[in-house]
Amino acid sequence: MAERSRDWMAQAERDVRHARNARHDGDHEWACFAAQQGAEKAVKALAVRLGGEPWGHSVTALLQALPESARPESAILDRAKVLDKHYVQPRYPNGFDTGAPGDYYTRAEADAAIEHAEAILAFCRDRLG
Repeated sequence: MAERSRDWMAQAERDVRHARNARHDGDHEWACFAAQQGAEKAVKALAVRLGGEPWGHSVTALLQALPESARPESAILDRAKVLDKHYVQPRYPNGFDTGAPGDYYTRAEADAAIEHAEAILAFCRDRLG
């Protein structure tokens, strides 16, 4: 099977770009979700490059499953934990008692999610070489 880490990383970059665009448009819930997706795909790029077969959507779990020599420091894991909270909640109204997800997400949350994703992408880029 062909090694696809470049494809995973290319999509990670596109997802984070989409997060920025969604933030600009005021779609803060989608910005948070796209930021999570970008980070997830970047970690999968690294895992694939290292010979792994990543599975799942938790950025934290994917980082923890990397070979020990490639695992990040706790600050990156903390960023992943924040992003993991944006996998389901931004997309489904039943995550809240009333209203749609867009009623609850803020520009500040979108800014933070994008910052966290960018840090995780940088971590992965550094290790991808």
